[in-house]
Amino acid sequence: MNIQYITDDSGKSTGVFIPISEWNVLKARFKDLENDISIPDAHKQILDSRITFYQSDPSIALDFNNAIKSLEE
Repeated sequence: MNIQYITDDSGKSTGVFIPISEWNVLKARFKDLENDISIPDAHKQILDSRITFYQSDPSIALDFNNAIKSLEE
């Protein structure tokens, strides 16, 4: 696949360019690729509040492996 990355002045990747022929192959393979998937506003509000809560004290976050272990028990 001939993907080209688009970067800003600082070198940070900001986008991707995919040739149309390869995009058409992806669309054929993944039928829902272009469907607009929207998140309900109520869900966005929940996510925003969780992000704000985390940002207020990042130490509250659980270690991923410990969280999975706890769920398995």
